Amino acid sequence: MAEVRLTDIRKRFGALEIIKGVDLSIEAGEFVVFVGPSGCGKSTLLRMIAGLEDISSGELTIGGTVMNDVDPSKRGIAMVFQSYALYPHMTVRENMGFALKFAGMAKGEVDARVNDAARILELEPLLDRKPKALSGGQRQRVAIGRAIVRNPLVFLFDEPLSNLDAELRVHMRVEIAKLHKELKSTIIYVTHDQVEAMTLADKIVVLRSGVVEQVGAPLKLYDDPSNTFVAGFIGSPRMNFLKAHIASLTDKNATVSLTSQPDVRLTLPIAAPSVAVGDVVTLGVRPEHFLGQGKGDADVKVKVDVAEHLGNTSYVYAHVSDEERIIIEHGDVRDIASRETLTVAIAASRSFLFDKNGNRLR
Repeated sequence: MAEVRLTDIRKRFGALEIIKGVDLSIEAGEFVVFVGPSGCGKSTLLRMIAGLEDISSGELTIGGTVMNDVDPSKRGIAMVFQSYALYPHMTVRENMGFALKFAGMAKGEVDARVNDAARILELEPLLDRKPKALSGGQRQRVAIGRAIVRNPLVFLFDEPLSNLDAELRVHMRVEIAKLHKELKSTIIYVTHDQVEAMTLADKIVVLRSGVVEQVGAPLKLYDDPSNTFVAGFIGSPRMNFLKAHIASLTDKNATVSLTSQPDVRLTLPIAAPSVAVGDVVTLGVRPEHFLGQGKGDADVKVKVDVAEHLGNTSYVYAHVSDEERIIIEHGDVRDIASRETLTVAIAASRSFLFDKNGNRLR
């Protein structure tokens, strides 16, 4: 395992800049997930680390060695792609050991590495099968095993679970987490699925349009997002955003009034106010943080559109105004009707405040 350092990394295609000055430190043995919407630059950044994309400017080091112009095969990395890319005419054993055999490694050493990887991934009963006789999850484990046998300094995963069905994705998430605990290796993992990011990562890097919006532990990003983009991306279902304005200010607090329901007011702590009375702001409330009527600091009336009953919990899709749709996690409630008026409470201690540019007000 090895540490990875990115210093002012940029990627340009002509005049178009795709990656816009990324600074990032990944410690040896850390599991880091790049997450963000399609087109944010996460796969491009991963491919730059792998050496599959040139670095326009900046510096990349792996294990303290500058890797900008080093051939991909000599960077000490192994990459697992979205596509399994297994040789159909080879057995599992042959697929996993092919790169080592091609590099001229002794047969005894190849067999030892393949057998060790097969044990870790529980592939031993499948070693003599060919890919057509494997399930999707088994094929992905073979692809991971092919990376393990190389004993890389850094593992790179590019959306490895996106071709699997929902049940297999859950199973493979567990397998990858177990793999990291056993190997204690440095892993950089790309996904657009924030659930994967939250469940796998030691540290999440949230990207948008080639810029790092925030870096931190999963629950740190959930509890303390820096802006509306991170707040809306981390957490499922996403955070609700309500239009408001500053009704009054003190040195330590801001009282906001909802635009759609001006009588609804909430006072939140702000250590260093950068807003003025009358300024437009956004109040953020996660679906699971709504409370029953009268149990919070302010009550809000909403119109129910649809209720999804999932057994132990229900999600209520409602609107505060014609433009403001919200989701409420409402526990095991089965008697909510469409178009019913529902009153829920908001707690100031579980709410977030953002300025007109989407930046967090603390």
